[in-house]
Amino acid sequence: MKCISDPKVKSVFDKYPATVLPQMNRLRALILESASEIESLQTIEETLKWGEPSYLTKHGSTLRMDWKAKSPDQYAMYFKCTSKLVTTFKTIFKDKFIYEGTRAIVFKLNDKVPEKEMKQCIKMALTYHKIKQLPLLGF
Repeated sequence: MKCISDPKVKSVFDKYPATVLPQMNRLRALILESASEIESLQTIEETLKWGEPSYLTKHGSTLRMDWKAKSPDQYAMYFKCTSKLVTTFKTIFKDKFIYEGTRAIVFKLNDKVPEKEMKQCIKMALTYHKIKQLPLLGF
């Protein structure tokens, strides 16, 4: 799997405070690990959308992630709010995550991310247009 990365993404990561940078780097790593585990996926694009690190694939729904100074004790992964992604995550994973409506999974800075389940969410997003018609997105 090939990752095409916009150099501007690095500048966003460079601006994250030291208190959140390891968490943001781990989320990024989970996205790239998950992408590499999808057999049919050949390319992932890492770019900026709304100034946030974003990840796009040919058949996927855009994933974004960010930390915001107005909520310094948390960071989040964002999904397209009109998709069935977060609604499906709530059905499958119930209270495993903290959700923000139909658009995000939110993490507290000191909480351990449930990586196995998070990778499932990421894989569903990166293949969304291939699985959106399946019950529970094919889970």
